Amino acid sequence: MQLGQDWCSAINNPFKAFRIHSEDGRHVEARLEEITLDDLSDGDVIIRGAYSSINYKDALAATGAGRILRRFPLVGGVDVVGTVVSSGDPRIAVGDEVIVNGCGLSETHDGGFAEYVRVPGDWTTPMPAGLDARMAMGLGTAGFTAALAIHRMEQNGQLPEHGPIAVNGATGGVGSVAIDMLSQRGYDVTALTSKTTATEYLKSLGATEVVNIKTLELGERPLEKTIWGGAVDSLGGDILAWFTRTTRPNGNIASIGLVAGIDLSTTVMPFILRGINLLGINSVEVPRELRIAVWNRVAGDLAPVHLDGIINREIELADLSGYFTDYIDGTVMGRTIVRLS
Repeated sequence: MQLGQDWCSAINNPFKAFRIHSEDGRHVEARLEEITLDDLSDGDVIIRGAYSSINYKDALAATGAGRILRRFPLVGGVDVVGTVVSSGDPRIAVGDEVIVNGCGLSETHDGGFAEYVRVPGDWTTPMPAGLDARMAMGLGTAGFTAALAIHRMEQNGQLPEHGPIAVNGATGGVGSVAIDMLSQRGYDVTALTSKTTATEYLKSLGATEVVNIKTLELGERPLEKTIWGGAVDSLGGDILAWFTRTTRPNGNIASIGLVAGIDLSTTVMPFILRGINLLGINSVEVPRELRIAVWNRVAGDLAPVHLDGIINREIELADLSGYFTDYIDGTVMGRTIVRLS
């Protein structure tokens, strides 16, 4: 096993981590505390964290609003970027900068809200050329999810000439990055939002049109008039069902979230008469080769150009607990990154 000098000097010292506890599996208490390597989940790569980020899933876990964690206590944070200080994986050297997102972080495995993180080597993604640590977590799980959705849509034949792409949850992390990425790829993007003050922000990211989602008439027919070439859906529920009824023939809908509900009421008509495709986007269980390929696209042809505008807050690890409620309430715009060291 390779050991970096930085880690050799710190191996016996406590370090800071934001840890989530529960006595009954339902009521949680999350707090910053000092832990040691012995407290971390197993793995053959140890990373000194540089940045993490806050995602909606992190807010659900830390507040107990969603049952995300499978065991307690667990360090929160579904993503992290940093420098390898110890490695038992021959593919990964001490000093390498790596990204870890998904893979069970802050579900079954201690996550990224810590000064040190230990994971299996297979979970790591080498930092792509063109990204640095701050940019990588400015994108984070949300940006990776947006990129994976676009990657899957384009693998399935999506092209700009097929028509506008609807993006709901547009002011959130996934929505904001998706708008930026899609517009850079030449798509017309319609941002759907309930935030009446967000028009300028969304147009600055590349949205062609901004629509107040509360004004939509969803209809009830199995097939409605076609509007969209495709869609990136963060909400689920009635809006996702409406997308199936209004997407043009052979269009792709990427389903990435359930903020508005888990139910989907539709018929087979859009699928057998218009050939639309509903693509489930799971950004947690992604094979390493695909994860690396998508991150390379994030640094390449999917690179957002408005990331500085999307990153709206940069906070310290000690400040974490004060920011989760905004995510649950849906008042956040853009991305919040967390400095770890």
